[in-house]
Amino acid sequence: MAAAVVFDMDGVLVESEHLWEELWTSFASARGVRWGPEQTRSCQGMSAPEWAAFLTEFAGGGDTAEDTERTVVDGMISALEEGRIELLPGAREMVSEAAALAPVALASSAPRRVIDAVLVRHGIDHHFKATVSSAEVPRGKPSPDVYLAAARRLGVPAHDCLAVEDSSNGLRAAAAAGMTVVAIPNPRYAPAEDALAGAAFAAPEHAAVSGYLTEQLTRGATAGEAGGAQSQEGRKEGDRP
Repeated sequence: MAAAVVFDMDGVLVESEHLWEELWTSFASARGVRWGPEQTRSCQGMSAPEWAAFLTEFAGGGDTAEDTERTVVDGMISALEEGRIELLPGAREMVSEAAALAPVALASSAPRRVIDAVLVRHGIDHHFKATVSSAEVPRGKPSPDVYLAAARRLGVPAHDCLAVEDSSNGLRAAAAAGMTVVAIPNPRYAPAEDALAGAAFAAPEHAAVSGYLTEQLTRGATAGEAGGAQSQEGRKEGDRP
């Protein structure tokens, strides 16, 4: 019974996956090392401390992981301020329509500074009852930690949550959390078949996904009302002599 929605951010709400890749590539290149698609796939879904440690070791430039993270995150904030991180078509409507029916949360691999800046800049922060960065939980995606934390903050069991994801590790994380997985496959970073197979619904357009979320949330609300009415009727029956 769907009672809440948990959204990913990069690739689901905003077009930004390519910027992370550009910044990782640039950081490594400045230290004389070539960053490629294999490294990007390895880092997608990692928390900021995880990918910063990976990138620092890979680049071998003598930086600390903290400095590496700061450099890359500064680059993302600059890209946002320059208008290079835009909402994907239909993302605003998808979030607002879901939020009108049920509590919604965000479970993102992005660091807190980027999450807050993106949501505020695009004026959608007020829709979210909870936001969680994978830097705030023990393990990043594909581990389920960030999704489980989001469900706890909403006060909704994970199995009653819909999760909207685009990437392989994100889809795996949501499935591992026991959520009903909804996929918006990223056309540039297509999810692996095994990860996509765990989705209950998949569509490339946000409008189609929004329709599915609305259907599931409405059905969940109707089932909840019916269950409540039956419980009330049972109490009335029990009260009779």
